[in-house]
Amino acid sequence: MTTNSRMPVTKAVVPAAGLGTRFLPATKATPKEMLPVVDKPAIQYVVEEAAAAGLSDILMVTGRNKRALEDHFDRAYELEELLARKGDEDKLRRVQESVSLANMHYVRQGDPKGLGHAVLVAEQHVAGQPFAVLLGDDLIDPRDPLLARMIEVQQQLGGSVVALMEVDPKQIHLYGCAAVETNGLGDDVFHVTDLIEKPEPADAPSNYAVIGRYVLDPAVFEVLKKTEPGRGGEIQLTDALRTLATLSAEEGGQVHGVLFSGRRYDTGDRADYLRAIVRLACEREDLGPEFRGWLKQFVGSEMQA
Repeated sequence: MTTNSRMPVTKAVVPAAGLGTRFLPATKATPKEMLPVVDKPAIQYVVEEAAAAGLSDILMVTGRNKRALEDHFDRAYELEELLARKGDEDKLRRVQESVSLANMHYVRQGDPKGLGHAVLVAEQHVAGQPFAVLLGDDLIDPRDPLLARMIEVQQQLGGSVVALMEVDPKQIHLYGCAAVETNGLGDDVFHVTDLIEKPEPADAPSNYAVIGRYVLDPAVFEVLKKTEPGRGGEIQLTDALRTLATLSAEEGGQVHGVLFSGRRYDTGDRADYLRAIVRLACEREDLGPEFRGWLKQFVGSEMQA
């Protein structure tokens, strides 16, 4: 199994077939990826991140009732014409932003067999090239360009790259966990020797959690085809990466980790979703000053109640 792991990374895969059950009933008829974070749907932040890292070709892996995702990244002629007639150039610009971000493609996952299966669905589109995977629940602040750093490491070292973040050891059971060793390439780059999906704290080899950014060697597809369903009865990407970590570089093996210490917003949890909105709203030049003033008053009154 030989690979083209040093080819330029130009493609991204965005799994978006989940049902969003943690946000019911809001997600009964609306894809969870379309829930607004301030005034943009969560999925747009993810596509913007990919585009900023130079990934111009994006495949979104969707499922039933996800048509709104395609519509959002398509032209809305009637709305654009209305805004143009009214002379509302600011809103027109914002409506058109999502259309020109990247070349968007869509494929349905079909059976919901897990993240590993969603990645496997992208094999034909990726066409033997290294590619990025971005999970929509993790929003990475554009001031902390994680994906660009991961692509840089992949181009330098080959193999696959995962994003790591230090978490409280008591929380490691919520994540994939990496066993790592230093490789002399800087404080933020590690060689990954093992990966475990959602271990109990006592069994975790570290407190390095795998977060939702990957740059993968195409060798992952052959491994995924042989990966049996794991935790939750699903095909786990973590399990496939664990196998890749044992293979030679010539076989597309080796897994590297990039340690991220920047700003990350988790929109997959209701409480963290609300915190993400508050943080981002506070930092906006057009909303921040007034919103922060109101927030101080609100928190002060709650403390006194």
